[in-house]
Amino acid sequence: MKKHHNIIIAGAGGIAEAVGLLLMEWSEVAPTLFIGDKTHSKAKKVANWIQEGTTKPSFIKDFHLVENGLTDQMKIILRQGDIILDCLPGSQAPRIAKFAKDFNLHYANLTEYVSETEEIMVLAKDAKTGFILQTGLAPGYINLLANGLFQQFCIDFEIDKADKLEMKVGALTNHAVAPHYYGFTWSPVGVATEYLKETIVLRDFKKTTLPSLSQRATIIIDGIAYEEDLTSGGAADLPNALLGKVCALDYKTLRHPGHYAWVQEQLTNLGNTPEAIKSLQEKMEAIIPHIEDDKIILYAAVEGKDATGILRRKEIAKCIRPQIVGKHQLRAIQTTTAVALVQAAQLLLENSLSGVVLQSQINPKQFLNGNYIARVYGKV
Repeated sequence: MKKHHNIIIAGAGGIAEAVGLLLMEWSEVAPTLFIGDKTHSKAKKVANWIQEGTTKPSFIKDFHLVENGLTDQMKIILRQGDIILDCLPGSQAPRIAKFAKDFNLHYANLTEYVSETEEIMVLAKDAKTGFILQTGLAPGYINLLANGLFQQFCIDFEIDKADKLEMKVGALTNHAVAPHYYGFTWSPVGVATEYLKETIVLRDFKKTTLPSLSQRATIIIDGIAYEEDLTSGGAADLPNALLGKVCALDYKTLRHPGHYAWVQEQLTNLGNTPEAIKSLQEKMEAIIPHIEDDKIILYAAVEGKDATGILRRKEIAKCIRPQIVGKHQLRAIQTTTAVALVQAAQLLLENSLSGVVLQSQINPKQFLNGNYIARVYGKV
């Protein structure tokens, strides 16, 4: 940030603490932070953690973000704010977005939830402030990377359509043991949700939906074999933006080999129940540990014939590992998710944006080479 701003962070989880620390450490002018959560003690803990971890002079205030309604304290803070960065579960996104609209604040969120995103799009279509939606890792960074790759592919090979656009991301542990071959590095409910909700894809240049976990395959990235399969939400708005331009477009989540077979076994045993997401989450949490040592694997590719009929393919792959910021080490899932949200905040605060801004509407090259985001992902 090039000047001072009052920034409200909704939520007090691992991403919220990373957002706060990145803002403090990497901004030219450190902002004032307000951190709210339904459990006030968690907000206070995160505020203290950021205060202890930053090397810059800072002002950070915690507050109680109640589950329903508005307190007098919340009204005072919302009136002071310039932007809300929503790090809460996706189910809360429409409520927090309404606060932003009602109090004339900018807003950015991380959620991959489709119906909640559509609800905010209706809410904010005539807003005077900007609302950047689905800006994180996946959805978020991977969509801008893929869209930028597609645009450059078309320029390089003098075409306007492509056969395939692939987006793949894995939030993974360095090691994986039987029978699940997995370790939680982020929200268990987020994992269960993306495994069970339908995914939006392009097939034969048309938008359609497919069941998640219905197209498993093996991919080798930097010499390491991973499993990939369809999961929900990660494609953001690219199926709409590239409709008619790409024959097959999809987002897949990367996992260590063996994990998806174990998940499929759990789903078969659970059967088709209305509480399938909750049941799968409980089953996974009973046996899968949370692991701090993590890595993020990203892969984007575009394939198609050039103007002379030769089949071409362009690929970008990245591996992001934990990183020290200030006095703390942040996990890879924290930096990769939080830094895109912080870059989105700068975009909103330093430009005259209003209404909804989707991933396909952001200039990929400028955003991906931004002063915050390039320090985690490297320049493209």
